[in-house]
Formats: sequence, structure tokens, C-alpha cells
Amino acid sequence: MMPLMALREAALPAFCLLSGGLGAIAGSFLGVVAERVPQAVRGEEGAENLLFPGSHCAACDHSLAWWENIPLLSWCLLRGRCRCCKTAIPARLLLMEGLSALFFATTAAFAPSPLALGGLWLLWCGLLPLAVIDLRWLLLPDCLTQPLLWAGLLYHAALPQPALTDALYGAVAGYLSLWLVYWTFRLLTGREGLGYGDFKLLAALGAWCSWQALPALVMVASVSGIGAFILFRPGDKRHGHIPFGPCLALAGIIIFIAETFHFTF
Repeated sequence: MMPLMALREAALPAFCLLSGGLGAIAGSFLGVVAERVPQAVRGEEGAENLLFPGSHCAACDHSLAWWENIPLLSWCLLRGRCRCCKTAIPARLLLMEGLSALFFATTAAFAPSPLALGGLWLLWCGLLPLAVIDLRWLLLPDCLTQPLLWAGLLYHAALPQPALTDALYGAVAGYLSLWLVYWTFRLLTGREGLGYGDFKLLAALGAWCSWQALPALVMVASVSGIGAFILFRPGDKRHGHIPFGPCLALAGIIIFIAETFHFTF
């Protein structure tokens, strides 16, 4: 038995707890990604990169002390507000940390192999900031979708053949399928129904889930998209524009989990 799996079997609660802690740390960094990458992509004045400056309050520029930067715990200790200016700290940051901790801990308990566990964690870390960014900004940055695609191909390169071939076909089919939907809708209506970022995200998910899973993936994303439309339509301030990226991300992680645990489509 592999050492990592042996460690899990020997001390499952501790293994899951440590995995959850790692997930919370990852979620904290993903929150930074979701906050700073859109500023850089949109060319906003004073946009910050992922490393500098360090964590600080967006309202008063107060640099966070170490104890103010502990995932999950600090938000609760500060009661969701900056220690200096009392501005509310976005609850979405706490949610990203909590969901990441829960996902890492749960998958650590059940993943069939270290490679599968690493794939689950890596895909989550790619999809979560994309979903949050698209939900807030209607934007799926190339600097996140393209590395996610290459990571999917590299993941399948480590699996027995023909996994890599299936992943390549999945990437191509994922892009072309939404590209055809986009142009068909535009020719028929004269309006844009999808963004190019959606094509690239589905291409990345095709690389991760392979071409065989694309019909199921698109179906799950479409059903969740219909639900989002029903929820967003009343009082929507974006003139009917519903972000499809979160729907694709949700479908992608569901389908990849199903594949990891050997469900078939």
C-alpha cells in the first residue's frame, strides 16, 4: 500500500483534519486570487499582484497582523470586520475558506489514490476562483482557464493510456461545442449568448473529464444555469446576463468526482 494511503488508514481523523487545514489555507489564497486577478485583467488603477502587497484591509490599507490572517479563525475573532476601520470583511472570503476546508477533508477520506486526491484538490483550486470571479464580474480570465487546461492534460498524462488522448479530444470538443452554440445563437438572434471565457473553461473541463463526460457535464451545467436564471431574473442589475462559469465549474467538479469514484455516464 502506498505510504500516503497507509497513513490515512492508520490515522484517518488526523489525516482529514490536516487536509482540512490545508484546504482552509488554500481557500484563503484563492480568495486573494479572486479579489486581485480581476483588477489586473481589467487594468484598474492600483491593481495588485498575488504576492505584493501583503494582506491588508481594502478600505483603510491596514496591514494584517499574523493573527488576523489565520484562515477561518481570524474572521470569527474579528467578527467579520477590520480591526482598525470596522469595515465589513466580505463573507465570501470566509465561505471560500470553509468550502475549501470541507472539500479537502472530505476527499481526503475517500480518494482512491494519491494521484486522484491531488487531481481533486488541483481542480477545485482552479474552479473556485473562476466561479467567484465570473459571478462577480462576468469574467473568466485566460490567466486562470489556460493553466487549468494544461493541468488537466498533465494529470491525464500520468494515467494509463488512452487517458491523454481522451483528454485532448475533450479539450477540443469542449471548446468547439460552445463555440458552435455561440455562433448559432448569434446568427439567429443577433445577440451574444455566451462569452469566449465559457468556451475556454469548457475546454479545460474537457481536458480534466475527457470527451466522454462532456454531454453529462453540459447537461448538469445547463440545469444549474436554468436554476440560476430563475433566481437572478427578479431585480437582476446586469440586464439579464447570467454568469455561466459557476454552472460549468459546479458541473465540472461533480463529473470529475463521479469519474474519480468510477461512476459511468
